[in-house]
Amino acid sequence: MRGQRAVVLGGSVAGLCAAGVLARHFDEVIVLERDRLPPGAQHRRGVPQSKHPHFLLNSGRRAIGEIFPGFEERLIAAGGMHLMPSMDAAYCESDGWAPRKTGSMTMIYSSRVLIERVLRDHVRALSAIEIREGVTVTGLRSSGGGTARGRVEGVEYRRGDEAAHLSADLVVDALGRGSSVADWLHAAGWAMPPEKTLDAKVTYTSRWYDLPPADRRPDSWWWKHLVVTPVPDTRDSSDQPEEHAFLSNFFPIEGDRAIVCMGSWGIRMPREADTFESAVDRVRATSFGKAARACTATSEVHLTRSTGNKWRRFDLLEQPPLGLVCVGDSICAFNPFYAQGMSSAARSALILADLLQDRDVLDTAFFHAFLARQKKSLDVPWMLAMARDQAYDFATGSEVVAAWRRKLAARFSWPVFNAITAASREDAYVERTFAQVFNLDTSLRQMATDPRFWFGIVRYKVRQRLGRTVIPGGFDDQQDPPGTDFSNRTRTGTKPPAATGLVDH
Repeated sequence: MRGQRAVVLGGSVAGLCAAGVLARHFDEVIVLERDRLPPGAQHRRGVPQSKHPHFLLNSGRRAIGEIFPGFEERLIAAGGMHLMPSMDAAYCESDGWAPRKTGSMTMIYSSRVLIERVLRDHVRALSAIEIREGVTVTGLRSSGGGTARGRVEGVEYRRGDEAAHLSADLVVDALGRGSSVADWLHAAGWAMPPEKTLDAKVTYTSRWYDLPPADRRPDSWWWKHLVVTPVPDTRDSSDQPEEHAFLSNFFPIEGDRAIVCMGSWGIRMPREADTFESAVDRVRATSFGKAARACTATSEVHLTRSTGNKWRRFDLLEQPPLGLVCVGDSICAFNPFYAQGMSSAARSALILADLLQDRDVLDTAFFHAFLARQKKSLDVPWMLAMARDQAYDFATGSEVVAAWRRKLAARFSWPVFNAITAASREDAYVERTFAQVFNLDTSLRQMATDPRFWFGIVRYKVRQRLGRTVIPGGFDDQQDPPGTDFSNRTRTGTKPPAATGLVDH
């Protein structure tokens, strides 16, 4: 045991993962949660983003599986779907529908509320953990603020009209984007942590649907997931609807349901049912609107604008507080478009687990080591988020870059993405490397400096120019996505006959 009591502020994914780690090393772990937690997979006030699609990246799956053995199996048993996106999802890229083939990456699709319910089931099975619901955290108790020995020693909270406090050997801040912990520390004598920020004015809007019964679904529905990527520079074109600049998802979840989600950078998004349905119909791939129209809407339209990237750099403080670690959005919040939040939170919890296993004392060295390792872990998703969000002239924050860099990012980010995905179809090394970056197992910097990776991209583009590619691409986005499995053509290396519905490159 590393201490008698640990207190976790917040009972969402980040807090539950931290609690699961702490239960191995503390006699008592108390989770303080403002909401009344539902027994099932239901929305709650404290997690408004649960109404939108959530990807659990592979690095996050593995991290949660280490913290809660059997998590993945329970999630699937509860209705989550273990799918291979390259086979089970239809992707409409800038030149049309991508071909279907096997790949190295699999994912589990489910709603955020189901993920949290399965996590709560795991946590409630651990005798060391107590969840106190309906609690509002109001402050911290500390000593020596801002000095080398300054330490957080407990928390203050309120339940109804009753004020109370808890002493703690370790406090974990998992209060999310709106955490007041940095302000409370500042009032107690610590310096405010420097912040990195970038807000690219992303807005996204979602609505939940029931799928039609299986025997009434069109024969063309071989796919489970539909993705339509933005056409570059559509916002500057007067002859195309602005919906062509949306990143659109028909996202499958448990219970024969789907979340239809559309998002954009800097465009006003629909928030009423009629304007939402009209926008769905104008997404450039006609199958997207037809799919939504074939389903039955079961929710109102949910809109989110709180999407800025924000990293509170506690690791840069000369005297960081002892007795405190921050995880999840409370330390680093990302543009949710990139699906990095839950996985980054679980990775931070796993860092905490490793240090608690290796070190006997919660001393200065422990907390400096945690911050250093967490910073290295957060660098990976942060760089990915910056790579796209720095492309916009209307972006604000400390990480805004020079105009020439914005122009380069705006001009090349989607074309480079499309070139990578195209090369991935015929080059296993490119496909695996990009999957590792997407899943936060490899950094963008590592990929960008990998000669073999870029050789694969260039070789594919040359072969494409010479008409020597093996797998066709760019199927007409006004037609249904083709269900042909091109996997064998990668292995044999034979060139397929000309396919109908191809867009001229």
